[in-house]
Amino acid sequence: MDYKSKTLLILSAMLLIVNYVETMVIPALPTIENDFSISSTLAGWITSAYMLVAAATSPLMGKLADTYGKTRMYIISIAFYIVAVALAGFSPNIWVLIAARAIQGVGFSMFPIAIAIITDIYPKERVAFAQSILSATIGIGPALGLLIGSYIVEDLGWPYAFHTAAILSLIIFFISLKYLPHTGTRLKEKVDYIGATLIGVATALVLVYVTEGPTLGWLALDNLWMLVVGLVLYGVFIAYERVISEPLMKLSLFKIRNFAVANIVGLISGIGMFANFIFLVYYSQLPKPYGLGLSIIQSGLLMSPVALGMIIFGPILGRLMPRIGPKPIMILGGILTDLSYLLLLIYRSTPFDVLLDGFISSVGLVAFIIPLVNMVALSLPDQYRTTGMGMNTLLRTLGGSVGPVVATVFMQTYQDPIITMLNNQIYVMGFIPSATAFNYIAIFGMIMMTLALIVALWTKNYKFNVRMRVSAH
Repeated sequence: MDYKSKTLLILSAMLLIVNYVETMVIPALPTIENDFSISSTLAGWITSAYMLVAAATSPLMGKLADTYGKTRMYIISIAFYIVAVALAGFSPNIWVLIAARAIQGVGFSMFPIAIAIITDIYPKERVAFAQSILSATIGIGPALGLLIGSYIVEDLGWPYAFHTAAILSLIIFFISLKYLPHTGTRLKEKVDYIGATLIGVATALVLVYVTEGPTLGWLALDNLWMLVVGLVLYGVFIAYERVISEPLMKLSLFKIRNFAVANIVGLISGIGMFANFIFLVYYSQLPKPYGLGLSIIQSGLLMSPVALGMIIFGPILGRLMPRIGPKPIMILGGILTDLSYLLLLIYRSTPFDVLLDGFISSVGLVAFIIPLVNMVALSLPDQYRTTGMGMNTLLRTLGGSVGPVVATVFMQTYQDPIITMLNNQIYVMGFIPSATAFNYIAIFGMIMMTLALIVALWTKNYKFNVRMRVSAH
């Protein structure tokens, strides 16, 4: 095995563990909630803390990677992740667990750094295929997280899910130390910590506002101020980056058409795709006739073939992209994701129906991810590549946080009562998301993916011929 294949294998193994852990947490939430005797709102921060820090720190970690070396910062990000996962497994209370999850968010920066490393070592005509292997972990990891995680949580307890991940991460850490090559050209600039702080705090405030919106209220002053301050800080960040000589992100890079398109599409498609994920998870577990009435493990089994779409078609599209370019593949992704939402709107009465809809959605998802990642990696100069990947990760994470919140709002707004008869009296036992709620989620998702498709039409297409020259049209 040559060093390129070995590097790809090592990076993929670590990202597989990360995606496994992040999905494994989902079936563990009810158990953690009971163990610590906390509210579901507080338990939600087990996932929100990770997402907040991951989004806020990605541009800074990308800049550090471009400045001090990609492999060095990749190793450091793994170290953060190992410490955090190990701490999470031994958490004595919810606050330690949330803090551990926040530290794990710093470790998430290994994903954009890994993409940049792969772009450095592979020739341009093979980069898309190598990136597709890394992107496939987004499908394989969650499938393992829902399946294996559900069994571990049920039979051994949620701490063991973190323990196993910590041990596996530690093994890959030492393998990475020994075998990962040092790649790329280092950027001889000072790190803009002020700019990183501004965009990090702004992103955290906006994400907290979005996360707490359904609970505190979208117009409540104790929540609205975070959105206002966050937006102001984004403005301050842009103004600051324009005047300093060595900014965190050269704003002129957004004049590169494909970089701008990739970031806008990443934000919009992230909203639509994660709304779809919430749809599939909740609808499959709601009791009949409101949903499919599946258990957590059955729901995981249902979602596994969905991941199969990414595993099969990711490498296929990765091999195809150098020949036809990213634009046709993103158009295909937009069509397939729109089709999947349309099917969820009218064709969801059986597990097979939902499985088919989800499979089509997963192929559409990977048809978006691979071109987006490739466009950012290849459109930027080498010395700004990882910073650009970090910025793209921030925007996709923002989109990914908005999608579930919108889906949750629909499910809380449109509900049907659960009615039972007792002694000839009608009793309302509770409320459950109605068919109307899921219909609106599907329509909303279709609108988002159509907007992403429209923006994708502005892509400057490129492909690689036999002589490895880039042609753009």
